Amino acid sequence: MRILAAMSGGVDSAVAAARAVEAGHDVVGVHLALSRAGGTLRTGSRGCCTIEDALDARRAADLLGIPFYVWDFSERFRDDVIDDFIAEYRAGRTPNPCMRCNEKIKFAALLERAIELGFDAVCTGHYATLVDGPEGLELHRASDSAKDQSYVLGVLTAEQLAHTYFPLGTTPSKSVVRAEAEARGLSVAQKPDSHDICFIPDGDTRGWLAEKVGTATGEIVDRSGAVVGAHEGAHAFTVGQRRGLKLGVPADDGKPRFVLEVRPVTNTVVVGPKEALAIAEIAGARHSWAGAAPAEPAFRCHVQIRAHSDPVPALATVADDGVRVVPDAPLDGVAPGQTAVLYVGTRVLGQFTIDATVSAVPVDA
Repeated sequence: MRILAAMSGGVDSAVAAARAVEAGHDVVGVHLALSRAGGTLRTGSRGCCTIEDALDARRAADLLGIPFYVWDFSERFRDDVIDDFIAEYRAGRTPNPCMRCNEKIKFAALLERAIELGFDAVCTGHYATLVDGPEGLELHRASDSAKDQSYVLGVLTAEQLAHTYFPLGTTPSKSVVRAEAEARGLSVAQKPDSHDICFIPDGDTRGWLAEKVGTATGEIVDRSGAVVGAHEGAHAFTVGQRRGLKLGVPADDGKPRFVLEVRPVTNTVVVGPKEALAIAEIAGARHSWAGAAPAEPAFRCHVQIRAHSDPVPALATVADDGVRVVPDAPLDGVAPGQTAVLYVGTRVLGQFTIDATVSAVPVDA
């Protein structure tokens, strides 16, 4: 195949490109410039897409003997990922920018251009596997459960899966990838993995949002509506947060309180006991299927609400207005804006953005 290898400058994408070359494919490397003013150097494992990353990707491509290009996707990244991130926080939701980047950039914008240029597939260093199922191509978890990235790929459609290539999916562990990179002479063999939000490399999400969204004082209330504190911007709070609340009125039982809800229209933050974070039902209108859609409107599955959380057995129901999921055991600390990915065994069935939640603990409990 003619393969376009997305090379971030990290060890995973470099080894993925190397395996594509070794498999006999016609490979071209590309690094995505996602910022018009990218930083020069990384700070440990924080951030990505710096000039240093681009140079690391180029060195890997040179060693592999493949053509290499840098494509400017900064405008598309700003519109589809950064602006979406800001808008979601303004609306009181908690977005996942990595999901949005996979959906809109790596497997939409990049894949579209690759197909236009005559490539058969885009190769990445994600840890996930593709399986030929009875109804077509299926997305499954990686062999290494510790590195499995199928959750953040849950936004991919059947058409996109048909043009993807994940050479690392069956690798037993990340240590094997690093050892292989070392053996191949790749300079990124021991490079730290990227963490946090790539466009907020210092990790100060609250400060970054304050600059973009601004500050506006508002009330912090308990579940009964009683005012227990004040804040300078509801966007700075996320469901499940405990620290930094600075409440002026202690709870009757003396126990810590957690953020239960953010109400952007009234600029109000609702807090309550930890047990009130338990969620009995989630629902969302924006959904997609990673392959064939479910045959029945109601079906058993597992639901996962964060990249590294444990999947929970559940009953899912699909209707005209979206997807509703009732887990067998309450989910913990779910926030609107998060992505719920549905699994059947190791297979990724699809995903939806959570719009609404139902607490497992009544307000008067």
